[in-house]
Amino acid sequence: MPGARSLALSSNGIVYVGTRGQGVVYALVDSNRDGTADAVRTIASGLSEPNGVAFWDGALYVADASRIIRYDSIDSRLDNPPEPALVFDSFAPAVGHSWKYIAIGPDTMLYVTVGSPFNVGIPDDVRYATIMRVRLDGTGGEVFARGVRNSVGFDWDPATHLFWFTDNGRDWLGDNLPPDELNVAPQPWLNFGYPYRFGKNRPDPQYGSRADSTAVFTPSALDLGPHVAALGIKFYTGNMFPEPYRRRVFIAEHGSWNRTAPIGYRVTTVLVQGENASDYKVFAKGWLNGMTAWGRPVDILVMPDGALLVSDDKAGAVYRIAYRL
Repeated sequence: MPGARSLALSSNGIVYVGTRGQGVVYALVDSNRDGTADAVRTIASGLSEPNGVAFWDGALYVADASRIIRYDSIDSRLDNPPEPALVFDSFAPAVGHSWKYIAIGPDTMLYVTVGSPFNVGIPDDVRYATIMRVRLDGTGGEVFARGVRNSVGFDWDPATHLFWFTDNGRDWLGDNLPPDELNVAPQPWLNFGYPYRFGKNRPDPQYGSRADSTAVFTPSALDLGPHVAALGIKFYTGNMFPEPYRRRVFIAEHGSWNRTAPIGYRVTTVLVQGENASDYKVFAKGWLNGMTAWGRPVDILVMPDGALLVSDDKAGAVYRIAYRL
């Protein structure tokens, strides 16, 4: 599956996989439920960066660079997919970090990331550098969180329903700044700092002095590694893994592209307790060999049996990580 990125699971156990440059959406069918896909179907092609996928009530929602579309009754139409219905297209023009991640929240609204149009700067449209949300019928679109440079993954804590998301820091401040971030939004309309602040409310050396003196910025819940490119995250909701993993969130780190010594290219895990995050450590590694990476993790999905799926857009694969006594 060239370019395999975001993952979504249907009620019938089909795994849908988005891409970026490939412009396609895949379906993975595991007919005998043995943990290995029996078939890979291409259900959509010719799209513009269809990174985001989400499933709800028989329909697959796909976010490409400039819109959200919906494929109805898709599980039963893999061989003859329907024409998609337009759900929402009131985004800022698709430039810069235009690929989008989507998921449906506990409030049954579609949440969608809208990245910055450049590495660093003050966007001329308030919809850039945000996380937006919209009703499933496409109405009520609004900004949920601001000052978010480039988030490509979020999830809700199953215990508290708090919204957690990753955010990629800017480039060209050296190898060790800024950190990528794990953030929590206990309420809507918070500002997470970009381009004026990063990490634990640290001023950006170029834009920090330009912030409005009355602005209130929300610091990160946890600073992650610098330039690790933290993307998809999922809270572990299964029963397969041992008890210590039950209150943790897993993070796919895509890996640095311009750091002197590469970092990331791994899956990490963090302990979350309320609005606090700690104990950041590596869970799975091996995609990086010295200075060369053969794979780049993108997204994570918890399966009904408790196993984790991890997508990899460099190797064009989805891996299954399971635990056995």
